[in-house]
Amino acid sequence: MGLGSALSSLMSKGLGVTATQFFQLGSAAEPFVFGTGETLPGITLAYEVYGKLNDEKSNAILLFHALSGSQHAAGMTPDVPGTDERWTDDIKQGWWNLFVGPGKALDTNRYCVICVNYLGGCYGSSGPASINPATGKPYGKDFPSVLSSDVVRSQAGLLDHLGISTLLAVIGASVGGLLAINFATLFPQRVKIVMPVATGLRTTVLTRLTLFEQVLAIENDPHFKGGEYYDGPAPEYGLALARMISHKTFVHLDAIENRARQTVSQPNGQLSWYKVGHNVESYMLHQGKKFVKRFDANAYLRIINMWLRYDPLKDAGVESYEDLFAISRAAGHHYLIFSIDSDFCFYPEEQAEMVAALEKSNVSCMHITVHSDKGHDSFLLEPQLYTPHLVYTLEGRWQKSSLDDVQEVE
Repeated sequence: MGLGSALSSLMSKGLGVTATQFFQLGSAAEPFVFGTGETLPGITLAYEVYGKLNDEKSNAILLFHALSGSQHAAGMTPDVPGTDERWTDDIKQGWWNLFVGPGKALDTNRYCVICVNYLGGCYGSSGPASINPATGKPYGKDFPSVLSSDVVRSQAGLLDHLGISTLLAVIGASVGGLLAINFATLFPQRVKIVMPVATGLRTTVLTRLTLFEQVLAIENDPHFKGGEYYDGPAPEYGLALARMISHKTFVHLDAIENRARQTVSQPNGQLSWYKVGHNVESYMLHQGKKFVKRFDANAYLRIINMWLRYDPLKDAGVESYEDLFAISRAAGHHYLIFSIDSDFCFYPEEQAEMVAALEKSNVSCMHITVHSDKGHDSFLLEPQLYTPHLVYTLEGRWQKSSLDDVQEVE
């Protein structure tokens, strides 16, 4: 059996029915303090675990999801308490099913994989749609702003609860990659391998503009009302527009055109004046309409704000990326970095900048460029391009190669 056939066979296996669990962090006596100084009397984190923790608790992998992802990375989770109607059929299958499971890249026969819904999200973790115990109503605009350090610290609290002192690896794609770097440099002794996939070191000007457009789309929806919309119509138009703005950076334009050919014209394609007249327009409108059924606008704004305010240098108390990665060098981290050559969301130049900073700081790293016509979404769709490198790194074979290189030089 060839490598491609073997991978296809392994990837066809699944985890079956999975379930979300909940963890409470903090209390009225010891509130959770956000990076902004705001507090909540305890928070809830929704998470899922795949595989078993070994006796040494040394096989754990923490997986950070992307912008609109959830804790449900693999298997089939039929429902999640507290998500109302947002837990739609579209997300009942795990978002990284092709990568997590028996014999897959994150092999659940060997590893214990943990994925957590971000603090501020809308899939079971505390967020703006959660009930404020002081009022009996959703927090809405009163839910604190969330920084990446808040997400990372909250998930470190979950690891404490699970008795995991050191992770084998932390992995994150897209926005999740930002958090993976944040985790590694805030808690350097708690992880060995860092795997940022299609991500960057900072929020670029282009990304900042794209995110700000999405903020304006939601803020200018008349139903948004500053975030206080839970008693009436949701800002669906604004959220749909925000999703369309972001979607064109996730999917390669050629792929959008190809998918659009299969899209049926939208039955409600008549806007106030303009009538939708092209399949690409119908396709994007369809994506926006699907998204508003499964996501909360306030939660979307919290995560976008987190992305806009991302500052790993400030969080780590350093002034340069060389200083930032000196933390990783001291901790003995190894980085596996993936670029996607057709990525319009996190351009390959951003990973090149990261690699240059790591090399300047003498941090062990491997950089893989994936050649794909699927754009940023490649990391969700093409496991055959990532799996061999993920397996190689998780199995520690990079260490042996490094030793061989040293012996050859000597």
